[in-house]
Amino acid sequence: MAEQQATAGASILIHHQVLADAMADYENWLTEIIQAAAGFAGHQGVTILKPAAGQQQYEIAVRFSSETDAKSWLESEVRQQLIAKVAPLLQLPENVLISTGIDHWFQPLNSDAPHPVRWKQWLLTTLVICVLTMLVPPVLQQLFTLVPVLGVWGLRHLLSAAVIVGLVVYLIMPRLVPLLASWLFRR
Repeated sequence: MAEQQATAGASILIHHQVLADAMADYENWLTEIIQAAAGFAGHQGVTILKPAAGQQQYEIAVRFSSETDAKSWLESEVRQQLIAKVAPLLQLPENVLISTGIDHWFQPLNSDAPHPVRWKQWLLTTLVICVLTMLVPPVLQQLFTLVPVLGVWGLRHLLSAAVIVGLVVYLIMPRLVPLLASWLFRR
């Protein structure tokens, strides 16, 4: 079980409440820490939700290929130095959470922020899975032809489901949800 957790993809979800007069300095610092994180093993990208006009809340998701890689970045001396550097620019200490799997797709870090309407979550997830169920099985059919034992009823379905869920969890949703955030969170 512990080995499975160590190899699952993970996101570090960070919430910063920035002082109103420190926004420009914070943006410069943000560029610096993003570049530093990109140099760490397993780094897969960063998503930043900037504050609405008149607000100072930043929400940042830093994606790593494993929970172990995410923890290595979080505990690194480089990050600790950068957090010490930004502390005077923050109203409150940072709020950090490591999230694995799909639990963070639709969940904003700020509990006061609006959550997407359920039907939009359902629609987006259904469309993604619908497209994948049309594309993945025919592609896998080539594998099943080459290795007939994999094409046995049940095993063929398990492999198709595993590939589809893997694509949804690790590749598609983490990239698609931020792109559609304005629609998802509009009431």
